[in-house]
Amino acid sequence: MRAGRDQALKSPLKVLQVAAELAPLLSTGGLAEVVNALPKALHDQGHDVRVALPCYRSIPESLRGKRIGACEAKLGPKRLGGTLRETRIPGTDIPVYLVEHPGYFGREHPYGHEGGEYGDNAERYCFFGLGLLDGLSRIGWKPDVINCHDWHTAPIVIFLKTRLANDPVWAGTPAVYTIHNLNFQGRFAADQLPFTGFDPALFRMECLEYFGDINLMKGAIVLADKLSTVSPRYAREIQTLEYGAGLDGVLRTRSDDLRGILNGIDYEVWNPARDPHIAAAFDHDDLGGKSLCKRDLQEAFHLPRRDAPLFGVVSRLTWQKGIDLIIDAAENLLDVDFQIALLGTGDAQIENRLIAAAQRRPGKVAVILRYDTAIAHKLFAGSDFFLMPSRYEPCGLSQLYSLAYGTVPIVRRTGGLADSVRNLSRVNGRGAKPTGLSFVPMTSQALLRAMHKAFDVYRAPKTLAALRVAGMEEDFSWARASRDYVALYREALAQAG
Repeated sequence: MRAGRDQALKSPLKVLQVAAELAPLLSTGGLAEVVNALPKALHDQGHDVRVALPCYRSIPESLRGKRIGACEAKLGPKRLGGTLRETRIPGTDIPVYLVEHPGYFGREHPYGHEGGEYGDNAERYCFFGLGLLDGLSRIGWKPDVINCHDWHTAPIVIFLKTRLANDPVWAGTPAVYTIHNLNFQGRFAADQLPFTGFDPALFRMECLEYFGDINLMKGAIVLADKLSTVSPRYAREIQTLEYGAGLDGVLRTRSDDLRGILNGIDYEVWNPARDPHIAAAFDHDDLGGKSLCKRDLQEAFHLPRRDAPLFGVVSRLTWQKGIDLIIDAAENLLDVDFQIALLGTGDAQIENRLIAAAQRRPGKVAVILRYDTAIAHKLFAGSDFFLMPSRYEPCGLSQLYSLAYGTVPIVRRTGGLADSVRNLSRVNGRGAKPTGLSFVPMTSQALLRAMHKAFDVYRAPKTLAALRVAGMEEDFSWARASRDYVALYREALAQAG
């Protein structure tokens, strides 16, 4: 076994990526985009990478592939059977395994209903983890390393390191656990423990127990061989009381095994030189098409066509994203001409505030309260500036899209936003070109000051053009990020060996 492990440290790897969603099969946010793009980049490097997720009812039948075998999971008193399907990431030959169980995953919504999450979510995702491992053992494909993403896949890490630690197939398999958002931890009442399949001895402060509840993410953080999160700064932030969401102490004990790897974007999809959704193509050598894209965006949002700075927003409308600061800032932008175009959906209270702001500032504030891929591309291409005043942001993708389209991001300096946007007033003469504007205080006044700075930039065409070109020249490709993941996988293999 040792010889095989040594060979894996040098040769192409067999990697299993496990997550709760994968674009375009099922997508509710950035996680699905990451789990689509990272395997492609690993595959391009020659690795045998495969993906697994539950077979939700909402995945189109045409994308579910064929049934390739059975799977089973024993959860406390229950012995449950399911089916393993195999399909592909659309447009690739990368295998995707779907764990099918009509009772658990044949529901209308993936995670819950309007009243909240399903009450048996702990049991559902424990079945998914055990069923997947059982199904894979039957078809004969064994990865060198398993990369589990967010709390839904935490049970896989826990089972590998406890219940399956001496299993003939899975013993010694390294697990890398990636945290995309620490605030969603998979916390459940202790009375659900008998239905998870976990050894009751794991329900202790050093593992699963968290203020009397089960905390799946905590268990994975304690037991994984290596940990990662989606930006270097967020890796540091989550070890602090302010951003640690109650797990900062546990994370500090794993500090040596925690890496921050900034997410990438797919430049085949997000490229203004060949984007089918936008009015005119452009690139960093010729920005001429951007003005046509601005006109097209104004028409899409029914904004008057005029020469004023246009601030774009594409976001989930949640407290985390700081949309309330944007509303407050818009109300206080007096005696200046501007436009804000916002695309998104989310919290009903925030949506109502946005509707009211648009009614009070007609011709200046316009909102489309849904998500639309084509309009999102238009917004990134046609805006002058992009607003992202997040309270916290593990990585963020929208600021990376805006940079690719020469739209200057205005961000709060936190998490991945701080790692990916260089502030105009802070960059020194050591060769790093500024790419945007940033601020720190979590106040509408701080955002307002940054927006006033943007007005100055807008009135200085050479400065604006330099910021646009610098942003478009940045490389946030998955080719870069995936190499860091491979290095982490090899570390996990060496450590497990």
